[in-house]
Amino acid sequence: MRQEESKFPLFSKKKQAEVDPSELKIPTHLAVIMDGNGRWAKKRMLPRSAGHRAGADNLKTLCKNCGHYGIKYVTVYAFSTENWSRPESEVHTLMELFVEYFDRYDPELEKEGIRVRFSGDIAALPQNVQDVCRRAEEGSKHRDKMTLIVAFNYGGRREIIQAAQKLAEKVKAGQIRSEDITEELFAQNLYLPDVPDPDLIIRPSGEERTSNFLVWEGAYSELWFSDVLWPDFGMKELTDALIAYTKRDRRFGGLSQEKKGEE
Repeated sequence: MRQEESKFPLFSKKKQAEVDPSELKIPTHLAVIMDGNGRWAKKRMLPRSAGHRAGADNLKTLCKNCGHYGIKYVTVYAFSTENWSRPESEVHTLMELFVEYFDRYDPELEKEGIRVRFSGDIAALPQNVQDVCRRAEEGSKHRDKMTLIVAFNYGGRREIIQAAQKLAEKVKAGQIRSEDITEELFAQNLYLPDVPDPDLIIRPSGEERTSNFLVWEGAYSELWFSDVLWPDFGMKELTDALIAYTKRDRRFGGLSQEKKGEE
């Protein structure tokens, strides 16, 4: 939902930048589909690579803004399994930008106490990209203020298939029985089983779909969409999303507190 009627008059009387974090319900885990880089560049008559660079730079801003609100986990959709179908030159640019980003910004991530992890089919990436993933994860293990999870070569369906394959191998090896497989056991075989499911998924750029992102983990996530293109997504937009999230009643298939009181 882009616009919601305010159930909290407090927010309508303040500018978003003035909202104190204590006045909001803060998600533990925020996920963002970083979309709109190409359109951002086209509007400015720039090459698509300029849009991807601006989008990568804005990831640093997102981390800073999420840190202001005390969000502990931030997952960003950086490169999907479907993105391989883009022109070879664009894919090459994205891979180079990925390597450059972590070489350039790791000191700032260190300063902010941000741990870096990766989610996706990392083993299928070029070796130099795999090396960056390994260095970034190993070098940031000690940081504890926030965890930045980069979904790279990620596809929600592929994640589910690979989890099913792991379980099938365990059944074949006699380690478990097929009837032992539960939702909890299945989830333990996903890419990052120790990370809590996302509370809120944001997609800028005007598109209103999740595009194979966190298919399993996002089953009960709140969704929030914005027309702002990703490179321009800043504190105002994040605050708007958090205000909307604060108004939501997350029931997970049950009754709201209000409905329970009517019983």
